[in-house]
Amino acid sequence: MLNRQPRLSPLVPLSAQVTPASGLYAQRLGRAAIAALYDELALEPKPGLVSFADTGSHSDMDAHTFMRSLFSLRHYFPQIARHGSVRAPFEQLEALGIAAESRMLKATGGINTHRGAVFTLGLLCAAAGALGSKGERPSAAQLQRMLMLTWGDALQLRCHRSTASNGHRAAQAHRLRSAGEEAALGFPTLFECAVPALTQARCLGLDDGHSRLHTFFHIMARLDDTNLVHRGGLPGLRFAQQQARAFVQAGGAARPDARVHALAIHRAFVARRLSPGGAADVLAAAGLVERVCLPA
Repeated sequence: MLNRQPRLSPLVPLSAQVTPASGLYAQRLGRAAIAALYDELALEPKPGLVSFADTGSHSDMDAHTFMRSLFSLRHYFPQIARHGSVRAPFEQLEALGIAAESRMLKATGGINTHRGAVFTLGLLCAAAGALGSKGERPSAAQLQRMLMLTWGDALQLRCHRSTASNGHRAAQAHRLRSAGEEAALGFPTLFECAVPALTQARCLGLDDGHSRLHTFFHIMARLDDTNLVHRGGLPGLRFAQQQARAFVQAGGAARPDARVHALAIHRAFVARRLSPGGAADVLAAAGLVERVCLPA
């Protein structure tokens, strides 16, 4: 969750700083972010999570809720990419995220659908915007490097700010790596696990759905997903990780019965009310990286 601060620096007008070319690039980044989030929603079976097939472990939201949320975010990602193109201070990026989160909650009637994605994909769009202002299509390594060089210090400071989020409390209670710490470290689960898994799936010739399924289980096997801890305690997280590792060790989504196995895990998650929302955010981020970066 983006931490609300009582005082934020005013946003700097960008009209005099951003060229038409970089503005068009920001629009492309924004469309890529929305498409990546749509692809995450559409993936199924996706253990415990909302899709067009069912509502997973949730009784307060469905796919229509997520579509309203996506519509509310359509201007946010290009906006933060434009700010990234001029290396705007982190406080300004955070202010954009807080405003986007507010629009999301208004669109969903107060339901948190994309809070983590607002933070993660927003930062990636800012970093891609910074690289795009040079006329470059970045590699994944360049994207990560730009993020850390430009806003890494601010992300480290943000890690130490107190927050009342469920995820932060769960991470503190069980000594897990929070979403904020993932960001401060340069999103290692994204760049060291999810992106390579997605690349591997493509190299295996898997279609889009199986490639994302393959990637999702690799993420879930590694990530300290505090959404799972919030719903099922530490045993819930460990159960989810064990199920994901078993799926990966059996061959991932490259085997003929992958969807059957994934559906069985989905039903087990629903029975336990487990929802790996953090893994879903990382999956969407991997989809964004794939769209905007050079192939590995």
